[in-house]
Amino acid sequence: MSDKNLSYDELLQMVMVFESSTEFSEFHLKYGDVEVDLRKHGATLSPVAQQRAVSIDPPKAVLSQPTTLIKEQESAKNETDAAVSSSSDAFPAGACMVKSSMVGTFYRSPEPGAPPFVTVGQRVTPDTTVCIIEVMKLMASIRADYSGVVTHILVDDASPVEFGQTLMVIDPNA
Repeated sequence: MSDKNLSYDELLQMVMVFESSTEFSEFHLKYGDVEVDLRKHGATLSPVAQQRAVSIDPPKAVLSQPTTLIKEQESAKNETDAAVSSSSDAFPAGACMVKSSMVGTFYRSPEPGAPPFVTVGQRVTPDTTVCIIEVMKLMASIRADYSGVVTHILVDDASPVEFGQTLMVIDPNA
């Protein structure tokens, strides 16, 4: 991020990460003149957030996503889904898909030059870390969530990934 400026794309990316996260129900950011408070539906406010909610002035502007951007994202998602479904014929029967829980950059290893977390043909358990996804210098470990053998790795190292994109295929019957 640039000095005390927060771009629309950076803000949008933070909102998307928050939406896809299952670990957080609240998010507060104050960066320069920008202040953002997010809360998931049904989440209870923390005491600090309750106090802040009472004292905050109504928002002066509402950020909305331009219609063309929404259409581009839907088109890209449909293309990704079509690519995965067309190649899913090659996947073993009953295959389990490891999907990205957020938008970010996919990394197969914990650091440059290190061996990858998993390789094709490797047996994994639900707790096995299979990759990391970086979002704005924050690293999130992605677990297999299934037992079996990795049959396909569908994303190249250091490639951008979308929320819900299939990253790997695991054959639970192998």
